[in-house]
Amino acid sequence: MTSTEPALQHALARERAHHDRCRAALAAMVDGAREHVVTGEDVSASGADAEVLGHRLRSRAGELRELPEGPLFFGRLDLTPDAAPDDTGRALHIGRLRITEDLAAPPLVVDWRAPVSRAFYQASARDPQGVAVRRRFGWAPGSRGDSADLTGLEDEHLTEGESRDGELVAREIERPRVGPMRDIAATIQPEQDDLVRGDLGRSVCVQGAPGTGKTAVGLHRAAYLLYTHPQRIRRGGLLILGPNRTFLLYISEVLPALGETGVRQSTLADEIALHPVTGTDDERAAAVKHDARTAEVLRRALYARVRADRADSLAVPDGAYRWRIPGDELAGIVADVLAEEPPYAVGRERVRTRIVHCLRDRAERRSGPRGTAWVRKIERARPVGAYVDAVWPRVRPEEVVAGLLADPAALAAAAHGLLDADEQKALLWARPPRSWKSARWSAADLVLLDEVAGLVEHPESYGHVVVDEAQDLSPMECRAVARRSAFGSLTVLGDLAQGTTPWAARSWPELLRHLGKPDAAVVPLTTGFRVPRAVVALTNRLLGRLDVDVPPARSLRGDGGLRLRATPPDDVPDTVVTAVRDALTREGSVGVVAADHDVPRLRRALDAAGVPAAGPADLAARVTVVPAILVKGLEYDHVVAVEPAAIAEAEERGAHRLYVVLTRAVSRLDVVHARPLPF
Repeated sequence: MTSTEPALQHALARERAHHDRCRAALAAMVDGAREHVVTGEDVSASGADAEVLGHRLRSRAGELRELPEGPLFFGRLDLTPDAAPDDTGRALHIGRLRITEDLAAPPLVVDWRAPVSRAFYQASARDPQGVAVRRRFGWAPGSRGDSADLTGLEDEHLTEGESRDGELVAREIERPRVGPMRDIAATIQPEQDDLVRGDLGRSVCVQGAPGTGKTAVGLHRAAYLLYTHPQRIRRGGLLILGPNRTFLLYISEVLPALGETGVRQSTLADEIALHPVTGTDDERAAAVKHDARTAEVLRRALYARVRADRADSLAVPDGAYRWRIPGDELAGIVADVLAEEPPYAVGRERVRTRIVHCLRDRAERRSGPRGTAWVRKIERARPVGAYVDAVWPRVRPEEVVAGLLADPAALAAAAHGLLDADEQKALLWARPPRSWKSARWSAADLVLLDEVAGLVEHPESYGHVVVDEAQDLSPMECRAVARRSAFGSLTVLGDLAQGTTPWAARSWPELLRHLGKPDAAVVPLTTGFRVPRAVVALTNRLLGRLDVDVPPARSLRGDGGLRLRATPPDDVPDTVVTAVRDALTREGSVGVVAADHDVPRLRRALDAAGVPAAGPADLAARVTVVPAILVKGLEYDHVVAVEPAAIAEAEERGAHRLYVVLTRAVSRLDVVHARPLPF
């Protein structure tokens, strides 16, 4: 702010008073929501109406009660006279939810997702968008919303040509990262805002370089869609898919902080878990099971159970009379339904319905119309059910998958022209169980079971799905996601350079095709706001060795540091301890990341040195020791990367894993190594 110190203190006093007023109004809103629940339960209406009203009122009251503590606004817009909307006035405070004292009065705080708030993120001196002054507020770190924690403010006079990256924005972006991921509502950049506010009907893929905020963009897009299309989204549901449970724990507080609760956050493994994982696959078997060709093998195996060539006739008793359908006509019914390619369970019921329709035609030609009761009786007739069971039998996904993996002849028939002999051999169980009920299912088997379950009956589809770290999805896993977004849109987040699974994508168009959204736009985010420039320069050197078409990242942060610590092999643990102690002299979290086999000895070294260190699930810990395989999606102020060569050698795509490890640092990076660096 360009005014003198007394003017600044006066402005702060006024804003603190406004915040106190907002706090009182929010408390009244919470109390009012509780009263509405009680009143709504006594509303004289039909049972169904009362139930719907009660659910809505209880949901609203619950949402208000579950709001995390914290500042109620982070910005303000002073609009020009011709731009001010009639119902809000010229000064708009921007926060995480709308706060009002009276529904008929201008709001005290405008929700950051409201259309009028967009100018807070998009306005500039070149294009003021009706904004005279944009004000940002500085709050004390960890503030729970006490007005005294409002410590600063910063104004940009856009109509006077003043537009800049302010100190408060930089301070918020660079604030130390201890605990779960924070929302970025106060610091959303224009290109991020464009993605957040994209149309519901539009699927989008964000290719985000490290530190560009792609995960935050996806979560804020989810919050925006829930705000903008509440009925459509809540009717179909919204699903957030993360790579693992540690990642979900890390992001768990973002949506509640934005005023959105009740969103399902899960992993794909949890979504498809029909059985516990008790078996394992070798690399070859897993690769074949995750291959898109296996979907066709499963489809063939499932529909091979249908007997379209069965020539038996059908006789159905009706009192003293028997209605008959010859075998060739029945075979034609089954063949016609097969040609329509419905879900397996739907096809079975279509066969039954068409058989009953034929019987009804015969009966009505002989003795007049038949009513609903007659139709229901014929549908339940034992001969009809027996015939449907014979030509289109009921089936469980487990029977189909076990039937393939345990039977070389069945697999050969279904895989003919798709999988070669070696691939078929890789799929077969070495020791087939007595039945599918005693099978030991692997993680890849669950993907196969989900594929067959989707062929039998389409699963419930969500209104919108956000899938993070999507570059690691296999084609078969993509198909599982696609089934859950068949009638909705997708937000796909990832970075091809961070693909670490054996089947990780090398191009987005191919992956989007498997996701069922081939026309989704691919939008790159290459400007980082969190990873220091020195670290980005290092990781860009490694990026050139990865087999992906990804543009180099750039960083707007000139601060932060990089230190390469070469040491003899036996001194690696002690050097790590030294690096951690150095990091603890500064603010923020410290992540020690190493190849999985190296983690136990590093934890022992830190314990022996009296440095408390936790595992990756303890988000409140100051120092965390993390296996490289679990660090994806996490961030630490200071990262100590241990023996990069060992990380790169630990798996097939180890260089990609190393790229992930090095880009977890948001302030400083120490690389401790005894062996030559692989970049």
